[in-house]
Amino acid sequence: MNPAVLFGLGTMITWGFWIVFGDVASSSIDPGTAAAISYVAVAVVTVAYALVSDASLAATGRGLAFSLVAGVAAAIGVLVLGEPISLTKVAGIGLAVVAIVLINR
Repeated sequence: MNPAVLFGLGTMITWGFWIVFGDVASSSIDPGTAAAISYVAVAVVTVAYALVSDASLAATGRGLAFSLVAGVAAAIGVLVLGEPISLTKVAGIGLAVVAIVLINR
């Protein structure tokens, strides 16, 4: 199977699980806290994947800067503007991260 299609299917399945588990978590604890815990888990898993996979850990200044700006922009939108986190916004951030990774390959 084409790796891009396989990656897309895997992403679709994991986003499905994320929304179900996120909904359950948000009914048990504050949604902001649930989102924060979720993003910490994502960061840990992503870093672990990058370290054990054959992904290049080399980063250009431009790629690093845009990655950091993307993360800060997401945090500013949520914290400073009081903007709620939605599935659409999280998907947009995810697509931006994927774009950054693909551009830097």
